[in-house]
Order: sequence, then C-alpha cells, then structure tokens
Amino acid sequence: MAAESQLAALRAVTAACQAAVCFFSDEQAAEGLVFADNLRALFLPPPAAASSAGQQPPTLLQLLPTELLAVVLWHLDTYDLARLAATCRLLWRDALTPPPRPMPLLRPMGLVEIELRRRATARGLRIAPSLPEGGLSWVPYLLKCGLRDALGREASLSAGAEISIFVDDKGCLRTCGSENTVEGGKLMLGHDLGVDIDADDDEPRSIGTPTLVPSMQDRRIVSVAASEWHCLALSSEGEVYSWGDVRIYGSLGHADGGARAVPTRIASLSRIERIAAGGNRTSAAVDETGKLFMWGPARGINTPLRSSLLYIRNQAQLTPKWVDALSAVRVVGVALGYDFTLAVTDAGEVFSFGYSNVGALGHGSLETEVLPQRIEALVQTGRRFVAVAAGSSHSLALTEEGELYGWGAGVANGHGRDEPTPQRVAALIGQRVKQVDAGGSASCAVTEKGELYTWGGNEFGQLGHGDDLAQLTPKRVAGLNGVKVATASITYTHTLVADEDDVVWAFGQQSALGLGDPDAAPQVSRWNPTPIPTLRVRAHKSPDVLPFLR
Repeated sequence: MAAESQLAALRAVTAACQAAVCFFSDEQAAEGLVFADNLRALFLPPPAAASSAGQQPPTLLQLLPTELLAVVLWHLDTYDLARLAATCRLLWRDALTPPPRPMPLLRPMGLVEIELRRRATARGLRIAPSLPEGGLSWVPYLLKCGLRDALGREASLSAGAEISIFVDDKGCLRTCGSENTVEGGKLMLGHDLGVDIDADDDEPRSIGTPTLVPSMQDRRIVSVAASEWHCLALSSEGEVYSWGDVRIYGSLGHADGGARAVPTRIASLSRIERIAAGGNRTSAAVDETGKLFMWGPARGINTPLRSSLLYIRNQAQLTPKWVDALSAVRVVGVALGYDFTLAVTDAGEVFSFGYSNVGALGHGSLETEVLPQRIEALVQTGRRFVAVAAGSSHSLALTEEGELYGWGAGVANGHGRDEPTPQRVAALIGQRVKQVDAGGSASCAVTEKGELYTWGGNEFGQLGHGDDLAQLTPKRVAGLNGVKVATASITYTHTLVADEDDVVWAFGQQSALGLGDPDAAPQVSRWNPTPIPTLRVRAHKSPDVLPFLR
C-alpha cells in the first residue's frame, strides 16, 4: 500500500509539473527539493520483508509512470544508464534469448533501448541494421556504441611536455607542472603569473599541485588535450579554448597568431565534440556534424601542391580550416602525430595524411600524402575501427571488438620492429582493449578488465615499470595491480592514469606530476605509479555490465 500511495502521489506531481509555469516561488522550490529527496528514496530496493511466497516484488523504480521513467533515463549519462540496465533487465523488454530470424520489422522495445537509440540518432552514430554475430539483445550492443562514443569525446586528463592538465570531478580545469621554456613549452600552465608574453624571459614557472585555472572557473570542461607546446580545452557548450606560446605556428587558432598565457576561446569554432593537440604544434577539432578542422603548421594541413610541402614548414594556418577532402565522410575521431594526421570515420574506416616517417601513414611506403587516403590494409581486416592514436612516428588503431593494430616506428608500435602497414599487436591478443593513447615514442592501452599496458621509450620512467629501460612490446603495469584503470594519457616524459574511483595516478618526470613543488623534488622521476592526493577527476568508468556487454 505504501508503494501504491507513493505512486499515486508521484503521478499527481508529474501532472502538476506538466501543467506548471516556467518560474517558481521560493516555497515551490523548497517543495521541489523535498520531492527530489522522496524520488531518490524510491530508487532504494524494497525491504526483504516485502517478499512473499518466495517471490521478489517489483522494485519501486519499475512502478514509476512510463513518462516519468523516460525522463529519468534521459537525464542519466551513458555510464549510469549502463549500470541501471545491468541491474534492472526488465527495462530491456527483449529477453536474453536468441531473437527470431529475421528480426520482425516492428517489435516492442524497452525504455533503455528507446533511450539508447535516441542518443545514437542525436549523435549521428552508425548503428548496424542487425545484431552482430552472437548478439542476443540490442541493449548491450547499443550500450557498447554509446560507451565507445563517450570515451572518444571526453578526456579527463592529458599529459603535455612537463605539464599536466585535468578536468576535475566538478568539471573544472586544473593544471600543474613546469613551463620548460628551454624546450619551448612556455605559457602552458594557463595561469596569469604576471608573465610578459612578449619578453624574452627564460625563467621557468612551476605549479606543484593540480590547481584551478582562475579564468575558467565559470566554464564546465569536458575534454582536454596537451602537446609539447600548447594546450586545448573543450567546454560542455562545444567551445574550444587554447593557450601556450607558439606564435609563429598558429597552433592556438586565433587570427592574430599571438601567444596566450590564459585559455582563450577560439572564436571561429562552435559545437565541437572532439579536440586534439599534436606533437608538431598542430591542432584539430571535430564538430557535431563530423567535420574535421585543423590549424597550425602547414605540413599537417590540406594543401594543393605536393612539392610545396618541402619548404612551407614555417608557414601556418592561423585559424581553423575545414579539411574538405573528407567532406564525403563523417569523422568521429582524430589523432595528431609529428607532421601527420589520422582520422577515423563513423563507417569504421581510417584515413591518414601528412609526412610518412617510418611508414606512420600505414600505406606501405614512405611517401608523403597531402590529401587524406584511406588505409586499405585496415579495410582488408574486415574490422570496424573506432579509435586512433599517434606518436612521433608511430600509429595505433582500435577495433570495436577491442583488437589493437600498430604500425610505423618499431619502438612504440607494439611489434618491436618498423612496420609500414598495420599489423595486429600480438602481445594484446586475448585482451579486449577499450582505450589507447600515444605520445612521443611511447604508447599505452587500457583493457576492459581495467588493466594498463605500456610500451616504447622510457627515458623518464613514463612506462611505470620501475626502471628507465625501453619496452618494445606491451607490458602490464604491475604497480597498478588491484586498481581498475578507466583511462590514461601518455607522453614522452610522463603518464597520467585515472582509475574507476576517480583517483589519478602519475609516473615519469617528477616536475610534471603534480605531487608537490617540482623545483624542490628530491628525484628526477617517479618510476612507479603514485596517486595524486589532492585531485579527483570524473573518470570513464567501465560499469560492470559484463558479461552482457560481451
């Protein structure tokens, strides 16, 4: 009876909300808070005493009006929706039994599936017309698509040269590390430290712990990207902010080509969903329609004359320019290497262009490609690719099944030998990889089990294996045993890792890690993963919806 009375009250409130005007008094707002608390209580499981005759009664969640439950699902992010689906399969409606073949054109769909399809349509995700072989239900398949998409769009941390940038658990931008002016990474902390950006000032500036960037406290950030020279941040409104000192290259995307000590919005970009910052000062962004925009040194930009590529390196594209050679496809991911670009489309194809040092373009040769070319060797695998990563001269691509392919320079492509065409990384066969990253001559991969593998160059201990020895093939980071890794970012100096408890772990060059005053650090490197005690981020959790995501 208590549940029935609560349900009746809930229906009454729902009707009142639908008829309400768009402004409320303080009293009405207070009543709304009380109602929110009561609604939250409805999600608690019923007491065991409510069971009778060995039958478990329906949860109060299932008693909510359909229209209200749909609103609840609409407000959940993909990760929380996955958790709900894992614990309340009655919301699927389609049972975990082999579906009839062929599938009926009209079939009942549960609310979770309806919501997942709505999100996929709104985001332009490619949904197969039929379930993959072995699939028993649409809900796991649609959840996997949604989780992959969210992981590709959002980055809660990024490792730069000697700096680190984060999106904390409140959506605020934080930075730490050292502005290494000797190497050129000036103004990368994003704080106004009283620097005259036009002066020839070689005094390094440091911030010892992840610190809020004052000028961005009124912005909610969802993704960050750092290179060796500059940084980008993406807001929840689709705005891109840039900062750093790369005046002659145009990496910041502003028409004046000037440096910025604090994050400054790029006026010509809007409704952006993905950002990337490259090792050779190139920048990229993908908007909600799948258009790829690039700016920075001309070598990474679409230019009509192949021969000019050899001598226009110091020219720059100061403002974002649409790569119209990809107008026939929808780009869903981008990675920037040293003078080359990788782009993955919603059809699961990978394109590359730029300078093919050690075969980093994946076309089987060292020939430079000015226009984007589809990597045919990946097409021939018959797999659909969902993510790409690029280091200085190596490349990685990930399939929707979690298979990893690598090519380019052997030090970090996962094979231990140079490869001009993509090959599957043998050391990770049997592992389902969910995220990859590359920077400089190092790479990392996070598996669905939450394990971190690293390989490549290791001068500063950025691989996390307790030494500075190069590792040519993927090796699990033993220092994270017992930690379920959600996401990671690696560069040639250090690595940042977020676990599923939102804790950030760091290893590599001490000055970049945010573990205290970098100028007073007793050691040059941290060889093993160390948690940053002052920081929490909103990590990409992998909800335990397995095995139904298998």
